[in-house]
Amino acid sequence: MIQTSRTLDLKTHQLHLRHIYQRDDGQPILMLHGTIENGRIFYNDKDKGLACYLASQGFNVFVLDYRGRGKSRPQIKHNFNHGYHECIVEDIPAAIEYVFKLTGRKMHVICHSWGGILFHSSYTRFEKLQNKVVSAICFGTKRQVLVWNLERLLKVSLFWHRFAPWMAKKSGYLDAVKLGIGAESETYLAVKQSSDWVKPSKWVDSVDGFDYGESAKTTNWPPTWHLTGSKDRVLGHSDDVNLFINESNQNAKFSELSKVNGNMLDYDHINILTDKNAVNDHFPLIKNWLSEH
Repeated sequence: MIQTSRTLDLKTHQLHLRHIYQRDDGQPILMLHGTIENGRIFYNDKDKGLACYLASQGFNVFVLDYRGRGKSRPQIKHNFNHGYHECIVEDIPAAIEYVFKLTGRKMHVICHSWGGILFHSSYTRFEKLQNKVVSAICFGTKRQVLVWNLERLLKVSLFWHRFAPWMAKKSGYLDAVKLGIGAESETYLAVKQSSDWVKPSKWVDSVDGFDYGESAKTTNWPPTWHLTGSKDRVLGHSDDVNLFINESNQNAKFSELSKVNGNMLDYDHINILTDKNAVNDHFPLIKNWLSEH
């Protein structure tokens, strides 16, 4: 397995892509992480994770760190004035164009959690991206969190809607690592924009008013597969995942991974990608689906 770092220079910042492969002429895959994460949700230095598994199967994998996260530079600090709007309109399109030009081939896109929202937003907004993507797979991707339970009350209603914006505004950013709630910090604007979309809301850009929901109705969506775990009770609950399917690509495939459905585990929001059983459980199904498309 070969792992190397590539840098995409966008003048005001540099994006880091982890390039993982055994064959650099294989079908390319771009992977997009979620909130308070970086690309390491998909890989580690010991060649574990979905990115490394798919590279071992002949795919040519690129894992993006959003601006300020992971090995992208500069890292998020006090009063950075970018949010997820910039990720949608600048960074993800730039990463797709970069992989397409480098490999000369259309790519699969694999997303975790909020990464799926950002990708779908970019894809429906920019028609030029639609001839560069073969398929999309999303793990635990929801836009709105409408399910009600105690975990939702604590993690979303109290923390993400109240404490996180307050802390981010007070400190200039949300230091998720210091708080012990994630692998990466988030800017105030990113927290605010994601909090607004997670609430019952229209899929509309808060910066320039672009109506993603309306655009999605006429978008030529690629074959798409949404997966979530039965123990993902809030951050990717099956009801909320299907809610997003209904407002984006209504022809998407949906799977809930659980023992009842024949899987080794009842997966949650994180171990759906990180558990050691995944490599013998649903990772081969992912590989087969990608190969079919």
